[in-house]
Amino acid sequence: MRLFSRIAIRLAATLIVLMSLWAVLFYFAMADQIHDEVDDALEDYTTLIITRKLAGRELPNAGDGSNNTFTITPVSADYARRHSHYRYHDESVYIPEKREYEPARVITTIFNDAEGQYYELKVSTPSFEKADLFSAVLLWIVALYVLLLLITVGITMLIFYRNMRPLYILLEWLDSYHPGVNPKPINNPTRITEFKRLNVALQSAIDRSEQMLERQTQFIGNASHELQTPLAIIGNRVEWLLDESKLTDEQAMELYKINKTLSRAVRLNKTLLLLTKIENSQFIETSQVDLVAIVSETVESLSEIYISRQIKFTTDLPSKFEVQMNESLASTLVTNLIKNVYVHSEQGVEARAAIVGRKLIVENQGREMLDREHIFERFYQGSQRETSMGLGLALVAAICRHYNINIEYSFVNGSHRFEIDFAE
Repeated sequence: MRLFSRIAIRLAATLIVLMSLWAVLFYFAMADQIHDEVDDALEDYTTLIITRKLAGRELPNAGDGSNNTFTITPVSADYARRHSHYRYHDESVYIPEKREYEPARVITTIFNDAEGQYYELKVSTPSFEKADLFSAVLLWIVALYVLLLLITVGITMLIFYRNMRPLYILLEWLDSYHPGVNPKPINNPTRITEFKRLNVALQSAIDRSEQMLERQTQFIGNASHELQTPLAIIGNRVEWLLDESKLTDEQAMELYKINKTLSRAVRLNKTLLLLTKIENSQFIETSQVDLVAIVSETVESLSEIYISRQIKFTTDLPSKFEVQMNESLASTLVTNLIKNVYVHSEQGVEARAAIVGRKLIVENQGREMLDREHIFERFYQGSQRETSMGLGLALVAAICRHYNINIEYSFVNGSHRFEIDFAE
């Protein structure tokens, strides 16, 4: 989830809680204020009735247009002592003029005349409909919330985006950065102190990384070249001994074994150097490479080299299938994947290379499934042949990682299956 979306959701959730609490408090505060106003009017009306009653004057007429109603009931002195204070409550009363019941606010009080007779006065006046008030408050709260949410989120997002823009510039710069390609200096002017420090720290980290990468690349290249010279000299001397010296069969066999081991060391040195270059992103140049041509040429050449293994290798290829890759790495990927079939399959098995959609599929018959967790690791051999260095599939996996290509291994119907997905 993007940072903008997360902030908007949390801000909206916070506003919902706050506005809900505010709506409840506002409702009760407004209801209490209305009750206070009504109670004051009831007290004034009660005082008017009591004054007229005690003075013997005519009491207010029920039809005076105020919709107020009252009753005066004689009560005992004991009842008067127990209910001497003002009492307020809500109830439904019948309004004769409207011929219906309506909610009303009621006040009840006790008074006595000159003869000591106590009376209970009960006065009611129409009040507000709580349900109507609640609906009105809810409607306005919702409208206010939506308006406030849009304004708040809009202003917050605008302010946030403007202030976080240096961070997005840094992210774009990091996305465009590739190790070993001499990155451009960070051009991210800002007045925010934290982003200034982040610019400096990131630029320093990238510079140190580039220096370390350059030193590592130089070391690996120098070490590889330095190793190649003595290995080549040793190989030439061993071949000279085999060709020019009068050796016993036992001595010749030992020299042959030494030469074989030496050749393996040379191949290992070259392969490790290639792996390091791939992981250090030193293969920058890319072009449109036709995998159909590479697969066809590789199958043809390897079938001649490993003709003694009698592997029945078939192909199912379209007329053309181009991918954007470094041509050397594309050839290495295909060669190692197909060579893996010739080197590690049993003699006389069937194998196939096919391109289906945007997938390159290489499969061959086998007895049991390989270890999927370790098959692409360096020097992993499992039950493979002793001549294997365990780097072929590691090279394939490194190239796939370099181009963000998905590679999968499976064992289906007695066949090992490698799928490389070039989906765009």
